[in-house]
Amino acid sequence: MKALCFYAHGSVDVLQYTDVPTPEPAPGEVLVRVRAAALNHLDVFVRCGWPGLGLKMPHWGGSDVAGDVVHLGAGVDGWEVGDAVVIDPGIVTQEDEFTRRGSHSVSPGYLVLGEDIRGGHAEFVAVPARNLMAIPEGWDLAQAAAAPLVSLTAWRMLIHRAQLRAGESVLIIGAGGGVNSMAIQVAKLAGAQVYAVTSSEEKMEQARDLGADVVINYLEDPEWSQTIYRMTGRRGVDVVVDNVGQATLAKSMRAVVRGGRIVIVGNTSGPRAEIDIRYIFGKQISLIGSTMGNHQDFTDVMELIWAGKLEPVVDRVMSLSEGRKAFELLESGQKFGRIVLAP
Repeated sequence: MKALCFYAHGSVDVLQYTDVPTPEPAPGEVLVRVRAAALNHLDVFVRCGWPGLGLKMPHWGGSDVAGDVVHLGAGVDGWEVGDAVVIDPGIVTQEDEFTRRGSHSVSPGYLVLGEDIRGGHAEFVAVPARNLMAIPEGWDLAQAAAAPLVSLTAWRMLIHRAQLRAGESVLIIGAGGGVNSMAIQVAKLAGAQVYAVTSSEEKMEQARDLGADVVINYLEDPEWSQTIYRMTGRRGVDVVVDNVGQATLAKSMRAVVRGGRIVIVGNTSGPRAEIDIRYIFGKQISLIGSTMGNHQDFTDVMELIWAGKLEPVVDRVMSLSEGRKAFELLESGQKFGRIVLAP
């Protein structure tokens, strides 16, 4: 089969569209023909690598996958060849104290498709049957592929980790990202007032279309944290979603209310940020880490998507063979929502 893979960590130049062995489904697994697979910043981080990341090479990313069942491994029932499916990207490999209390993504045995194991940027992928969810009839596969990881991440970070309540206010930094385009919608569905920060007039309008109440262009207003503070009556917002990291965390701490929460789900500008600790204890700020979620979270948020209460945002669909160009667009920020690859 063909895959968009790399044999060594590095820039986008290490990506190769080439032939690799087709995976064989193990007992309890299903082989899925990939029809659409979205890009994530996670794919970039994995490709660049970090100390201690030991991957079987060649590796290919792709956490968000929609396709159809082509082969059932031993012991699999409840699925038939030809079924249209979307995949929960969180794979549980053990039972422990974390999984028993529902915190699957904290477990050391929790693997992410495309990060810890080979993903969907290929023609086929083998995954546990329990990670499949049927796609309702009539759904576009690119839209279905745009949903799983970002929806699961946004749902867990706002509803479970930040414990967002109706009537609160949320600031979402970088509204054009996949997680944040879904976070705007989840926050509105939860009954929150949504502020968003982004980089262009086009993205501002798109953020408003998703439900953002107030949108600020950070290029035109580099002191956006002060603007948010003034807009909220010198109070600040209850929750800040910050997956930018290094470039924005200090301003996030200025924009959040006393006793407020900052939920961190990524670090697109860099992993190391300098923090003025006085803000943390002086304002009694809670810094909350979040990532992924359990299978019930996945089921809950995908049911909201199938019901039309949340909408996956697709920027464009490109061929898997155009993968390098797609990643260049992702890394340059020249998109709103998800870039989806189709083998």
